[in-house]
Amino acid sequence: MSATDRYASPLSQRYASREMQYIFSQDMKFTTWRRLWVALAETEMELGLPITQEQIDELKSHISDINYEVAQAREKEVRHDVMSHVYAYGVQCPKAKGIIHLGATSCYVGDNTDIIIMNEALKLVKKKLLNVIAELAKFAADNKALPTLAFTHFQPAQPTTLGKRATLWMNEFVMDLEDLEYVQSTLKLLGSKGTTGTQASFLELFEGDQEKVDKLDPMIARKMGFQSCYPVSGQTYSRKVDTRVLNVLAGIAASAHKFSNDIRLLQHLKEVEEPFEKSQIGSSAMAYKRNPMRSERIASLSRYVMIDALNPAITSATQWFERTLDDSANKRLSVPEGFLAVDGILDLMLNVVDGLVVYPKVIEKHLMAELPFMATENIMMDAVKAGGDRQELHERIRELSMEAGRTVKVEGKENDLLERIAADPAFRLSLDDLKKSMDPSRYTGCAETQVEKYLKNIIRPILDANRDLLGMKAEINV
Repeated sequence: MSATDRYASPLSQRYASREMQYIFSQDMKFTTWRRLWVALAETEMELGLPITQEQIDELKSHISDINYEVAQAREKEVRHDVMSHVYAYGVQCPKAKGIIHLGATSCYVGDNTDIIIMNEALKLVKKKLLNVIAELAKFAADNKALPTLAFTHFQPAQPTTLGKRATLWMNEFVMDLEDLEYVQSTLKLLGSKGTTGTQASFLELFEGDQEKVDKLDPMIARKMGFQSCYPVSGQTYSRKVDTRVLNVLAGIAASAHKFSNDIRLLQHLKEVEEPFEKSQIGSSAMAYKRNPMRSERIASLSRYVMIDALNPAITSATQWFERTLDDSANKRLSVPEGFLAVDGILDLMLNVVDGLVVYPKVIEKHLMAELPFMATENIMMDAVKAGGDRQELHERIRELSMEAGRTVKVEGKENDLLERIAADPAFRLSLDDLKKSMDPSRYTGCAETQVEKYLKNIIRPILDANRDLLGMKAEINV
């Protein structure tokens, strides 16, 4: 069989980074199993079981050189992945063979490894999320004062600035970061809980010495870089842990999807575009097109992640008593693929935000086409100051706005509201007077200062606290 005659996941081939793929690789998984077996044996030795330092050293010397072929051949015979790797490790470590996995059940390596791997994956997600926030912060700062047409219901509304709009994208990712940090801070190892979570096998090993059993989990946790283990469990850690983790990923995906929608709409308006490379083809049929394919890919992968979060939720809800095995196949798919997809999403986000192209003249054109309608309140106030009646002027502006709107929509002409107002003697304002009120910056409210305050008070402390994680650039495969 060749590499091209079998299904291969697009998450690996097209979307996820090599770094994230390694975290969910066989090497990462099985070296972690072996590190856990070393931690267990070492702890048991320190607590008085007849295990020697020579045995520990032998185990440590073969953590990384995994004899996969031996494990695979054994699994065909015994149909049990953990016992196959116990056997393979024992082949390499004949002196320590008898004490590998002593007192433990399969979930000792399986579940503890899952937690360790998710923790490492969350570290990478956090790093990329912070860099997305940092890039958005640059974009917001650069465009904090650039007036742009704001939309509600995708209908023209009061102006904002492009930088202020970027803070809306950014703030959703900040919320995701807060969720990630909280969930990651709550992650604990399963520890060595035994077949039903009672630690009965370890109580037997330590001849009823409860004090030694109590020390077992904290010592293993520290050796594996964790503060503690879950205080109670069945055979497995609660599958609600996976639910919480994938809900964080789904939140990031939702934020990215919202961003990608806005970029796609802005690209349709020709106001902002995602990066488009010199040799890139936008359409196989229409050579002139510049399709927002990266933003579309963000949306596509994001929908996958949001739906994928249902998997651990349903798995958690349907576990029976101390454990069932209907979680296993689902976990093997849903957790890694959720992380691989989010990794691809964040790489795309970095690439797109870093290369966003802004077209100020188009933005100005669209804004100025609508601004006369939005300036009517100011115009009315100026006319009142010139001696007009506010109620009469309000009715005249309403009528003239309707007429100008019909001219734009029915006849396809330019907005002539200012000319209509200038020609109406009730307003006592010249066309030059009216045009002076058409400075867009008069209508963006506090947008610019909101950007400045948000970047200073919210974003800068976050970036300063994580300075060592910043500065990365994303490479996308296709």
